[in-house]
This record gives sequence, C-alpha cells and structure tokens, in this order.
Amino acid sequence: MSTHHTDLTPAGDQVPDRFEDPGLHEHHERLGDTDPKANKRAERQVVVLFTLSILGTIGFLVAYALVPPDGTVAGIRLSNLLLGLALFVALAGIGLAAVHWAKSLMNDREVAEDRHPIRSDDATREVAVAKLNEGIKDSAIGRRGVLKGAMVSSLALFPLAIAVPLVGNIGGDWDVSRSKHTMWKRGTRLVLDPTGRAIKAADVTIGSVFHVMPEGIEETEDPLNEKAKAVVLMIRMDPRDIRSEQGDGWSYDGIVAFSKICTHVGCPVALYEQQTHHILCPCHQSTFDAADSAKVVFGPAKRPLPQLPITVDDEGYLVAQDGFNEPIGPSFWERLT
Repeated sequence: MSTHHTDLTPAGDQVPDRFEDPGLHEHHERLGDTDPKANKRAERQVVVLFTLSILGTIGFLVAYALVPPDGTVAGIRLSNLLLGLALFVALAGIGLAAVHWAKSLMNDREVAEDRHPIRSDDATREVAVAKLNEGIKDSAIGRRGVLKGAMVSSLALFPLAIAVPLVGNIGGDWDVSRSKHTMWKRGTRLVLDPTGRAIKAADVTIGSVFHVMPEGIEETEDPLNEKAKAVVLMIRMDPRDIRSEQGDGWSYDGIVAFSKICTHVGCPVALYEQQTHHILCPCHQSTFDAADSAKVVFGPAKRPLPQLPITVDDEGYLVAQDGFNEPIGPSFWERLT
C-alpha cells in the first residue's frame, strides 16, 4: 500500500531542520516613557476609570434600593435597565483601568527566556521572587497613592453589587417553597394567555396547541409572579397516540396539559412538533414527549414536565382536576431529583 505525498516546498528548496530564531522586534518607547507629563496624564486616566467603577457600584446599590421591581412589566424593565447599566460601568471601569495601567504605566519591554525544566531549582525561584518584587516596584504602586486608593476602593466596593442583592433576597426570592404551589386547584378553568378567554374542549382540534393560565390570575396581588409559575402548554392529540400519563385520567379526550417551565433551568418550553409529539425548550434543547407523560427524550433536563390533571365542567369548559402533583421548574437544594 502506497501513500501519496505532496511536496509543498518550491522545486530545489531544502526543508530546514530547524527555523532560526527571529529575535525580538525593535523596541519603541512610549510617550509616557519619555515625557513625565504624559506619564502623569496616563495615571490620571487610570484613576478616572477606577472612579467610574466606584460610581457604578454606588449607582447599582442606589438603584437596587430605590427602584425595586414593582411587579409591572415597565417597573421590571426599568429596574433591570438601571441595574444592568450600573453593573456594566462598575465592571468596565475596573477592566479598562487594569488594561490601561498595564499598557501605559507598567514596563513594556519584551523579555525572552529559554526553556527550562518545569521544576525550578531554589536559586531560580529566588530570582523569580526578586523579579516579582521588581515588577511591583516597576508598577510604582507604592509611589502612586491616589491611583492605589482608587484601585483598592473600586475592588473593595464592587463585591457589594453581588452581596447586597443576595442578602436582600434571602427572605424573598430565595424562598423556594413558593414554587411548590401555584394557583391551580380543583375547578379552576383554563383560559387563553393573554386574552383570558375560557376554553371549551369542543373547540380544541387535534394538533392544536394553546398557551393557558388559571382563570382569575390577573386579579391577584402579584399577577406577573403567579403567571410565571402557573403557565401551561395545552395540546390535543389523537387519544390513541397517548402512551402514558402521570396520573390515571389526567387527560381529557386526547387533551393534555403540562407546565411550561422547563425542569432544567426554568426556561419557557413553547415549541411543539406535531408529528413526533415532542415539546422543545429553546434555551438548551431539552425535549419532552407529550405522548409519554412529558418524559425527557433529549437534552440536559432530568425530570418530566409536571402534568396538570384536567377535565371539563358542566358547561363543557376545560378545568383543572387539581394542582400540579409536584413542584414546577428546575430542581433545587431541597429536591435532588
């Protein structure tokens, strides 16, 4: 068996055993290396960037305290916008200041070292420590009091942008027991989202999909939060296609209803493939089989979508038999599966 080799070198050329070391490029002095005024100006620029970071962190804390989400779409958007902008300024200030400091104030001379064994001897380690100390000295941080103060202040304040929301939410958003129960209960009508119109089983055709919510959800104290937990995807299939349910008699004439909250990280599952009866989460492609108790057939989700048991009332409208039989959404520390 022979192999074909293509010679990519020009005819008559020899392939060298090794390439010559091209060496370092000619070093060009920066303006700050030769002009003390330019050097001082660069230092002031770094201080301004760290100061912007400080203001960004303070702005985040102010927005968090004074502009909390009020439950309305506009209020949540405004709160998220202010928090996002402030967090961007806080992080960008630190990042840009660090880069500008390294590029304009620290030594920029190229250093090349020959390869050596990974384990350095004691003498080499002493040299390395000496070079680190030399680098610290070269950065002149000890002589730049204002710059050092701005850097330390921005780095010290920024963690508050993470710690304050965490501490402030321990009694509220971190209360996972709130996700164990939704508005669904026996006799609650299924209504269309967002119109709120009740649904008759006779009006639901095979292959159709509806996004539904509990009747009366708009009259609650916190409709947005309640809706985020109670939203349901309702599908009608041929009853002969349903292979299994999470409870006996939980569907009605081929109509099944499942929580829209993905059991992976809580994204809304809203895509339905009629031919395969697969429900798809667009965030991470978790796929559930609506004909088989919404079991996971693909993706990172580990649990089926909780099923809402449904039936019809005396007027033929679809109603819940009860609430979900398990907490909706992703797993949490009180639940391992």
